[in-house]
Amino acid sequence: MLQHSGAELSAHETITAEQERWGSIAQLAAEYETIAAAAQHDRWTTLVTTSGLTTDQAQAVIDSDAFGALTAELRRAEANHHHVDTLLPRLIKARGFADADDIASVIHHRLANATARPAGSGRTRQAPRLIAGLIPEAAGPMTSDMQRALTERCHLIETRAEAVLDTALQTQEPWAMALGPIPAGGRERQQWRRRALVVAAYRDRYQITDDAPLRTSPESDAQKIDAARARAALDRSLNVARVEQDQEGSRRARTQRTGPSL
Repeated sequence: MLQHSGAELSAHETITAEQERWGSIAQLAAEYETIAAAAQHDRWTTLVTTSGLTTDQAQAVIDSDAFGALTAELRRAEANHHHVDTLLPRLIKARGFADADDIASVIHHRLANATARPAGSGRTRQAPRLIAGLIPEAAGPMTSDMQRALTERCHLIETRAEAVLDTALQTQEPWAMALGPIPAGGRERQQWRRRALVVAAYRDRYQITDDAPLRTSPESDAQKIDAARARAALDRSLNVARVEQDQEGSRRARTQRTGPSL
């Protein structure tokens, strides 16, 4: 690469070039979700067949065009720390399906409503297991080949988000400047960066080129979920930067009143 460019690339430029070769988060996320669907197919099929549905109902769910969306929702729910092995049978038992045109779609709707928030409350609530703050991790038993493929793409997605953010900061792109000033403190700086990476990943996944950090009108249900995550991350990054500024202002005010410490 160095010979072809005729110039020495910085470490940052090298990472960026490598990421361009592998593709955007849109491509990597699609690959991750395709592999996850295959890796977890047998597990979700078993869960559906033992969830309390009749044999015919269970087969109808598995054969439905909505089965893929249902399994993706199961993965999302599990990433939000819901125990889907016990939750799904409970949701199925709650009401029948006598008037349902597509049982898989009905179960999907019930599951989405029941798991809209992460499990737990207050201090017991755990952060969702999300890659780059957006993509639910695939868990549970699977072959080593599948696990390795998922791990590789997880690493590429997170590295790509780092490269997108660092490039935007280095070139002072408007959307990156709108995230607020980078805090000087170590802990606050880490918190700010973690939230900024979610915004970077969201922009790269949905090919957003606007100067504003986020697009105001998501184009799909999946993007609406990601947009809400990115919006929450943006709000928190701004809050971290604001708190840092307030603390710095307080320190300066104290110094002006008492004079510099010896």
